[in-house]
Amino acid sequence: MQGTFADRLASVRRRIAAAAARSGRPESAVTLVGISKTMPVAAVKEAVAAGLADLGENRVQEAREKIPEVGPGPRWHLVGHLQANKANVAARLFDVVHSIDSVDLLERLDRAASAAGRRPAGYVQVALAGEEQKSGVAPADLDGVLRAAGGCRHVEVRGLMLLPPYDPEPERSRPWFRRLREVAAEARARHPALKLVDLSMGMSEDFEVAIEEGATHVRVGRALFGERTGGGGRERAVEET
Repeated sequence: MQGTFADRLASVRRRIAAAAARSGRPESAVTLVGISKTMPVAAVKEAVAAGLADLGENRVQEAREKIPEVGPGPRWHLVGHLQANKANVAARLFDVVHSIDSVDLLERLDRAASAAGRRPAGYVQVALAGEEQKSGVAPADLDGVLRAAGGCRHVEVRGLMLLPPYDPEPERSRPWFRRLREVAAEARARHPALKLVDLSMGMSEDFEVAIEEGATHVRVGRALFGERTGGGGRERAVEET
């Protein structure tokens, strides 16, 4: 990619600020999570030095090796599917887990966070499209997970996450983003004790549309780090699975 990481970061931030303004919000209302999956430690350190405060990883094992080498400073987000048997490690590594998809996983993560003395934030991944190859809670099962969230003492469920069907045309993702915003509003009304304030949605090809529809966290990899080996340009498959 052309330019330094700092140049690309500045460009993405300008686009975030413009999209946030179109939604009537300040740039500070949107958190940029740079997806560092498969990136070498040197590239991640360059990103941190350029001012990227939030980094996202897909796989617990890769993060387990990378996070200690990067060192203190960034907030780490798990954006990929979390297997229940890796909840203990995830609770120690990550500040935010975007992919809670069952009551069992949430309760395991809460117990693990308690044992580790951590208080991670969590988002419930909602499978609005019902795609079999993707994880997530069916809309009909969302209330059950949110009721369980009310009993958690160490994981604070703060919102919802969406991975819509892949489409290179950003506007075709807009209805999915809009629907998640509506689902979140309905969930807040039914679960007022929870602080469901965040929406994690949008990637390199569509984060501006996601912000216009209310995203508070966007997960951007390619626009910051460039194409990944074997990615084939399909960033959704690269960043979220």
